[in-house]
Amino acid sequence: MNTLMLLDMAVSGFGDRVALGSRRNGITYAQLRGAAAAGAKLIREGGRRTVVFVGENGPAFPLAMFAAAAANVPFLPLNYRLAPEAIADALAKHDAPLLIAGEKIAALAGEEVTWIPLTDWPARCLAESELDLPVEFADADDVAVLLQTSGTTSAPKSAVLRHRHLASYALGTVEFGAADADEATLVAVPPYHIAAVANLLTNLYAGRRIVYLDAFSPTGWLDIVRGEGITHTMVVPTMLARIVNELELTGATAPGSLRSLSYGGAKMPRPVIEKALHLFPGTDFVNAYGLTETSSSIAVLFPEDHRAAAASNDPAVRARLGSVGRPLPGITIEIRDDRGEICPPNVPGEIWVRGAQVAGEYLESGTLLDADGWFATRDHGHVDEEGYLFVGGRSDDTIIRGGENIAPAEVEDVILDHPAVAEVAVAGVDDDEWGHRIVAFVVTKSGQPVDPQDIREWVRARLRSSRTPDEVLFLSELPQTATGKILRRELVKLAAG
Repeated sequence: MNTLMLLDMAVSGFGDRVALGSRRNGITYAQLRGAAAAGAKLIREGGRRTVVFVGENGPAFPLAMFAAAAANVPFLPLNYRLAPEAIADALAKHDAPLLIAGEKIAALAGEEVTWIPLTDWPARCLAESELDLPVEFADADDVAVLLQTSGTTSAPKSAVLRHRHLASYALGTVEFGAADADEATLVAVPPYHIAAVANLLTNLYAGRRIVYLDAFSPTGWLDIVRGEGITHTMVVPTMLARIVNELELTGATAPGSLRSLSYGGAKMPRPVIEKALHLFPGTDFVNAYGLTETSSSIAVLFPEDHRAAAASNDPAVRARLGSVGRPLPGITIEIRDDRGEICPPNVPGEIWVRGAQVAGEYLESGTLLDADGWFATRDHGHVDEEGYLFVGGRSDDTIIRGGENIAPAEVEDVILDHPAVAEVAVAGVDDDEWGHRIVAFVVTKSGQPVDPQDIREWVRARLRSSRTPDEVLFLSELPQTATGKILRRELVKLAAG
C-alpha cells in the first residue's frame, strides 16, 4: 500500500466530491488524481529526484505531495520561515530537486535545482488533469515524505517516512468513506508539519473536503469556519488559546457547524481546554499526541474522555483532561526507567512506542529502532492505572537541580493558575552550585510585569521549595515554533546572556 493508492480508493468511492477548497469551485477527487499524474509527468520529464515545497497552506501543497507520490520520489516540505542559509543548505543535501516556491526562495537555489513558481504549480498540474497520464506506483518501503524535525532543543534532523508508515496510520485511524457529503475540515497547521501530512491523507480517505487557512488569526479562523460550514478542524494549543480569548473578548458564540475539534502538537494548558469546553458546548474535543517520527498520532483522548473528566469530582478522573489519552489500535506504549525497566503506573520515565506506523528513521543517521522495533521518543511521561498517558515534556527539558529531576510542566501548570499569567515556560539554566537554576519566563495578561516575588511565593505555596523558580523573567511573547512548541534553547540563551 502507498499514499497514491489511498487517493485512488477515494476517487473510486466519491470521485465527483470536492476534495480541496470551496464547496462552490473547489478541486474534486478526480481532478486531484489527474493533477497528481500531470505533476508527476513534469517531475519525470525534468529528471527530478526530490520535490521540495516551500510555501504556505493552499491547494499547491496536496498537489505537490501527490505528484511526488505519483512520480515515486520523496516529498520534502520546508519551513518557509527558515533563515536563507538553512533553506540553501537543505536544498544542497538533495540530488536534482524540483523546487516549488516563490521567487525569493528560488534565488537561494543552485544551478542543479529546477524551479517552478509556487503560484504556477496548481495551474500547470490542473491543465492536464483530464488526461489519462501514467503514474509510477511506489513500493510500500519507498520514501514518501521527508520532514525536518522542529529542533526545539538541537539542530533539525530529516525524519524519513515511508509509504507503509503513512498508509498504516491512515488505514488504522480512519474508516474509508466515513465522512458525510457535507463534512469539511479546516487545516491551519503549516505544510511542513506532520499534522498537515496526516490531515491530508486521513481526511481524503474519509471523503471529507479540505479547506486551507494560509495564515492563522483567531478572527480569520472563525470567519472561515462559519463561511465554509467547517465541521472538523485541528489546532495547536496556542491557536486554541487565541480563539478562546477572541470569543471571550467579543462575547461571540462558537460556530454551530463545528462537530469536532482536535488539538495537539504541544502541551495544552488546563485552563485553556476548560474554557474551550465551555465555549464550544456542541463540539467534540480530541487531544492527539504523536511525533513526526511516528507518522502522527499514537495516543488519543477521545470526546467521551473529555466529557467524563470535565464532569467528574474524582481528582484522578478530572486530571485526565491533562492527559493525551490511550494508545491507538496497533500502537504499544511503554514507560521505561533509566535502566530500561518498565515503570509501574504513575511512575514517570521515558516514553517508548512500537507499531507499524512508527518510522524512527533519520536521513542523517538511519534507523533508531531497536531490534524489537521500539522507538525512544525522548519524551518523559507516565500512565495512570487505566492506561491514560500523561506527557511531561522532552528528556532534554528536564531540570536537574541539586540532584533532583524536575519536569518544567509541573511548575508551569502551577504558574498558569496565577490570575495574572497568560503564558509561561520554565527552563533550567546552567548553575555552578546547583547544576541548574529554575527560570520562569512569563507573559502576563495585562502585558505588564507583576512582582516576581509574587510568582515565586505562588509556586512555593503549592509545590516543594526546591521547585520554586530562582528567577522570573517577563516577556511580551514566548519564542515558539509555528506549531506552538516552546523553543527552550532560545529561552536558555536569553537567561544565560
